[in-house]
Amino acid sequence: MTELATREPEISRASLLNRTMQNIREAWREVADWRGGLLSTAPSPNLPEKDVEAMQAQMRDCLEGRGGEVSARARAANLGRIYLSLNAQGRKRFLQILATEFDIDRKAVDKAAAKLQQAGENAEDRAKAERALRQALQPPRLRLLTQFNALPEGFHFLVDLRAELLSWRKEDPALAALERDLLSLLVSWFDVGFLELRRITWDSPASLLEKMFVYEKVHQIKSWGDLKNRLSSDRRCFAFFHPRMPNEPLIIVQVALVNGIADNIQTLLDETAPVLDPQEADTAIFYSISNAHEGLSSISFGNFLIKRVVDELATEFKNLKTFATLSPIPGFRHWLDNKMKELDSKAEAELLTATDRKALALAAGTGNEPASLQTLLQTPDWYQKPDLAKALKNPLRRLCARYLAKEKRDSGSAYDRVANFHLTNGSRIERLNWLADTSANGLKQSAGMMVNYLYKLDDIETNHEVYRGEGKVITSSSIKTLLKG
Repeated sequence: MTELATREPEISRASLLNRTMQNIREAWREVADWRGGLLSTAPSPNLPEKDVEAMQAQMRDCLEGRGGEVSARARAANLGRIYLSLNAQGRKRFLQILATEFDIDRKAVDKAAAKLQQAGENAEDRAKAERALRQALQPPRLRLLTQFNALPEGFHFLVDLRAELLSWRKEDPALAALERDLLSLLVSWFDVGFLELRRITWDSPASLLEKMFVYEKVHQIKSWGDLKNRLSSDRRCFAFFHPRMPNEPLIIVQVALVNGIADNIQTLLDETAPVLDPQEADTAIFYSISNAHEGLSSISFGNFLIKRVVDELATEFKNLKTFATLSPIPGFRHWLDNKMKELDSKAEAELLTATDRKALALAAGTGNEPASLQTLLQTPDWYQKPDLAKALKNPLRRLCARYLAKEKRDSGSAYDRVANFHLTNGSRIERLNWLADTSANGLKQSAGMMVNYLYKLDDIETNHEVYRGEGKVITSSSIKTLLKG
């Protein structure tokens, strides 16, 4: 890897997806060729109207199941290879055909429901009618998706297919329904008991290290040297793998072994910093947790990962006493900007104390005129202007504490998705860190602030229960002080 360490990575999510699709096409070639290949005339990449009827016929052939299991697999492989040969427009049309032409037969549902009502109290008749209704409520497209799953790499294919559906579902109700169907199938097939925890090191296969660049969503990996630093002896990187996708990490966690709870991501990721003897570390900092596959979103296994990693670290390093995160606050600026848009300049005072307003006006040089918080945050390099940064510190930390601990979605969960993840897993909000991430992204999403969530092992289950059951957010004394303002 010596030569690689001097070069910038060139892999992208698009190129990785193309490579994956090519691998699946190759995996299905032998299965599909048993039936003599694809349709006699391959459809155009954008699947124009003239090819739609033939595509519907191909789908119906898959569902009829003629010729036994081998023939069914061959037809499904043919159909899947056609899908993979299409461009984005063609794949969308393919899925629209699947969603609309192979939905439930509503007349059959009405008929089955009527028979259930007529079944009366006879247990045998009622059980038969209930089975018929359940069968009628199963759209034929579910059977077709299940056929794809039976193919080599079929589970991976469906995960990537759902990722595409997620990008199209808002504009098409039929695709939204198909996405929900596929999610239900993935959930039923995805048993977290089969997850395998593996450590990723600098000696891991290059193909896996390449994927680290693509799948890292929290703090971009800038170079091979940056990646090597994240895999050094005072760092740990773990991922969950599933037997259905043995070469694909599903979720990746990066951990720094340090002394004391870290409060700055640039310092934590500094490639020039000395390497600490991990046996001397007293704290494990989870600084990045990334879901690798969008198609597996809404399938929860992150909480299992954290617990397993804590167990691994506690076993390997007896000196570790503290387990905490250094986490981004991705929704804070968006929430704050929306809040300020709702208020006129006079009403903005509701967000600021008299002391805040005076300090901001003084730092902005507006005299007795109020200084807009939103305008000040749009000042170039405001965080490098000592007086302005100092004036912004108190109000922003107080508002951010409110955002994390008090703002809720309609479901009752924390508005911030990262906060919801860690609170659900049993952590408490420990500390807000001022100017902890001064990267362009850190300033854009959270005004440079980051937060520590503390996993106190004896309190995890209790914290989880009160948050999930009562919506109660557990916070440290420092956060409580901020909330009081």
